Amino acid sequence: MKSRLYPILLILFFANQSLFAQTAQPLYQSESLQIEQVSPNTFVHVSYLSTQDFGKVPCNGMIVVNGDEAVVFDTPTDDEASRELINWLETERKVKVKAVLATHFHNDCLGGLNEFHTQGVPSFGSSQTQILAKAAGGPVPQNGFEGQLVLKAGGLDVVIRFLGEGHTRDNVVAYVPSDQVLFGGCLIKEVGATMGFLGDANTGAWSETVSQVKTTFPEVQTVIPGHGKIGNGGLLDYTIRLFEGK
Repeated sequence: MKSRLYPILLILFFANQSLFAQTAQPLYQSESLQIEQVSPNTFVHVSYLSTQDFGKVPCNGMIVVNGDEAVVFDTPTDDEASRELINWLETERKVKVKAVLATHFHNDCLGGLNEFHTQGVPSFGSSQTQILAKAAGGPVPQNGFEGQLVLKAGGLDVVIRFLGEGHTRDNVVAYVPSDQVLFGGCLIKEVGATMGFLGDANTGAWSETVSQVKTTFPEVQTVIPGHGKIGNGGLLDYTIRLFEGK
């Protein structure tokens, strides 16, 4: 009986993932922030960054919610939008923000970090992110790590790994095993995207780094890029091809 039931449960799980991807509607929306759910425990927050070269750019971050706890990956782009995000989580979802992690040192990852600090939320970033953020004069994550970190939201693991350089020297990715969701941050491009900002990039290493991501997390079903549309493992393949031979 168990052997017949397992494939059915597996099919239902992937159907549920697909349903979230196809029917996602904003749970919250304002001029500065949008939040939508992409899987049972995973949400995407979108805020906006004004740039000289690319205009007003939507920036993705991830939220993992389980039980009465939440962990945020990349802050909104400023303190006002971070305040909105924290308020929504505490008021609407009735959860405590346990931690926030920056996937690299650019403003689209930690521009709203000071608001998290003001509200007593511990922040994390790789040791390299701490160094680069300090040199750039931006907010600096309080807690550093080397290579790998596991954060928990209500007992649910999220695995953070540095697998090589690409968009920046410090870019890390975060994976939610229970939901098979990968937050690639700016290391991963939406399908059809250009190379984007390369001012701090290692384009020669980028493809190999994303290949390492693909090998490390072979069961991934949903991929959240740093900017643009959510997709599946095809985003990894697209990014690998985009930077091959560069």
